[in-house]
Amino acid sequence: MDEIKKIIEALGKTFETFKGENDVRLKEIEAKGHADPLLAEKVDKINADIAQIAEMKTQLEALETVAGRGAFGGGTSEIDKAKAEYKTGFESWFRKGVEANLAELAVQANASTLDDTAGGFTVPEEMAATIERVAGTVSAMRGLATVMGIGTDTYKKLVNQGGASTGWVGEKGARAETDSPSLVEIAINTKEIYAMPAATQKLLDDSYIDIAAWLGNEVAIEFAEEEGDAFINGNGVEKPKGLDAYTKITNASYAWGKMGYIAGGHATLLNNADKLVDVTDGLNSIYLNGSSWLMNRTTNGVIRKFKDGEGNYIWRPGLEAGAPNTLLGYPVVTDDNVEDIGAGTYPIYFGNFKRAYLILDRFGIRVLRDPYSSKPYVLFYTTKRVGGGIVMYEAIKTLKIHTS
Repeated sequence: MDEIKKIIEALGKTFETFKGENDVRLKEIEAKGHADPLLAEKVDKINADIAQIAEMKTQLEALETVAGRGAFGGGTSEIDKAKAEYKTGFESWFRKGVEANLAELAVQANASTLDDTAGGFTVPEEMAATIERVAGTVSAMRGLATVMGIGTDTYKKLVNQGGASTGWVGEKGARAETDSPSLVEIAINTKEIYAMPAATQKLLDDSYIDIAAWLGNEVAIEFAEEEGDAFINGNGVEKPKGLDAYTKITNASYAWGKMGYIAGGHATLLNNADKLVDVTDGLNSIYLNGSSWLMNRTTNGVIRKFKDGEGNYIWRPGLEAGAPNTLLGYPVVTDDNVEDIGAGTYPIYFGNFKRAYLILDRFGIRVLRDPYSSKPYVLFYTTKRVGGGIVMYEAIKTLKIHTS
């Protein structure tokens, strides 16, 4: 906690320095039409320092959250005993390749079914939780969207496009007929993602090596990075469908199945604070509570220099533990998978991502042990099934840069 406090203090001081130097830069531009290159370079350096300090704050808070969850509690029920026995058997198989009755133990521990034909074994709960926690700290979209665990390959949901109506009525009053709801089915399929870490048998024989931690560290970052890219850029073919893959139309012509955009003008995005206000105004007010901005760090650095009509900076650092950086009062989340500012690009998203985007995790991360393909190494082909897609189109908007 003391470390976070120091970082918050540093963030506040650095931001104040940035505002002072940037104000001088803006006055030079107003007076001369340009700023001193050395001053502009200094402002950019301070701006980059703010981004770095803010990122350190975010990472420390994420680590504290993980640590605060503590260890998994033990249980005394039959299923708890079965899970403990499965964990022991899994570790023996992982290290030595001895299956024994592991398949039956997996069923008893609700970790698998006898007719599972995928091969390998499902990792124990503690190991899966380690992998998922790391993924949650790396992937920005996992922190923003709704994440749901399922036991099948496909999730289907009926969504009301807004056609139903309601009304008030007295206890004995006549009930007027309401409009029929306009329902549409959303179907999201899970796709397989894999990683294949390798270890020597000597390493596996070392009883001091924490198998759960080793596998978690080896595959979690790879999973998280691949997922993070797919949730933004995935085309929906053999991977989740990302935000960038959806058809986008001007917000004035918004229609279900497409994402509304607000035109953002020039590719330099020169102090287009008013366009950002237009983006927030373009979102239905029922989604504003819980909304956030999503952009990459470069775009965030550009916007950090913006002011409103009264000369106030519209980007603000989070100067309390757990408080996010904000833009126009809404949290800012950075993800470098979002594209840069440029003609025809969509560098900024805004919306209630929990309502807009759904991430699906099919139950069970599986490991297939392969001691033959790459001797003297043992390969661990690790797979999980993940899906993702928009389920409420009107809950998200984007800014489009029109010209170069």
